[in-house]
Amino acid sequence: MDSLGAISTRLGFDLFKELKKTNDGNIFFSPVGILTAIGMLLLGTRGATASQLEEVFHSEKDMKSSRIKAEEKEVIENTEAVHQQFQKFLTEISKLANDYELNITNRLFGEKTYLFLQKYLDYVEKYYHASLEPVDFVNAADESRKKINSWVESKTNEKIKDLFPDGSISSSTKLVLVNTVYFKGQWDREFKKENTKEEKFWMNKSTSKSVQMMTQSHSFSFTFLEDLQAKILGIPYKNNDLSMFVLLPNDIDGLEKIIDKISPEKLVEWTSPGHMEERRVNLHLPRFEVEDSYDLEAVLAAMGMGDAFSEHKADYSGMSSGSGLHAQKFLHSSFVAVTEEGTEAAAATGIGFTVTSAPGHENVHCNHPFLFFIRHNESNSILFFGRFSSP
Repeated sequence: MDSLGAISTRLGFDLFKELKKTNDGNIFFSPVGILTAIGMLLLGTRGATASQLEEVFHSEKDMKSSRIKAEEKEVIENTEAVHQQFQKFLTEISKLANDYELNITNRLFGEKTYLFLQKYLDYVEKYYHASLEPVDFVNAADESRKKINSWVESKTNEKIKDLFPDGSISSSTKLVLVNTVYFKGQWDREFKKENTKEEKFWMNKSTSKSVQMMTQSHSFSFTFLEDLQAKILGIPYKNNDLSMFVLLPNDIDGLEKIIDKISPEKLVEWTSPGHMEERRVNLHLPRFEVEDSYDLEAVLAAMGMGDAFSEHKADYSGMSSGSGLHAQKFLHSSFVAVTEEGTEAAAATGIGFTVTSAPGHENVHCNHPFLFFIRHNESNSILFFGRFSSP
């Protein structure tokens, strides 16, 4: 099985490619947050539903070799390795330095009259540090929705409000699974405010908008991708536990042209310590904020996870012995602010379940569209992934 780092990079990139089909502006989400939610689902699924979710955690190579010897026992062991990685990662994250805040939290909100298997609840607690909070969906669906939203708000420093919009939770909802990721970090070297100047950001060759452009000259990890005519720069946060990477094409409209030539494996390789070198860089980076919400059900179904959302095919017998449970919503909201001091970012994922009534001196001048991602360096896991193309 791949490492969590490789898996989060692959999911991040695949999701980005799906999201950009219907979205030509900024995109921002948390691969690790979405993966954690899928991991919690996987614990409760069985049969074909489990196999579909499991594919997210394995490369094609893995899947081919496990199909050759696909015995039930092995599938379970394989899956356990996935959950153990999350357990280790979430434990590591909780011990990080005090120079920034990074909180990943998980919670289940379950209908108080519905019976969930104790074994499922124990495993979710063990691997994902998530407990079940009983709520009254049957008689008080809207109050329960507000309660869940205010929990999300409190965990994301009030950056994510109304993860579940009006009407998204009903009296037939049985379980809502929520994951939040909140990060606020300071740059290893802050940008001086007095150097920030108004400048043009080119969305394409004919359209520009004014942005506040931050500037600093320093040594950064840098690599030039000759064949793509693009640069990658790593900007460390305090203590170097986390970094933001920026992939900037040379041409104003270069990003669209090169996206299909980038693979998750290449992204991991290009940003590995052996590939990047310390270079003196004149960096111009816009001060920016991006906020977004997605209902990922259709996107995940397009990526091969449709059974989890199907009334007739979903198999959540690992969560509850009552049949008919299926995921109804897969909502994800995210926020990022990049300033002279550092970055503040948050994301939340919520899944609602319903029961069917039946059962040198380099210049890096980010004044046109670029990709960026924030990575936890030790595990190589991608916490946040985005495209900035429209101030």
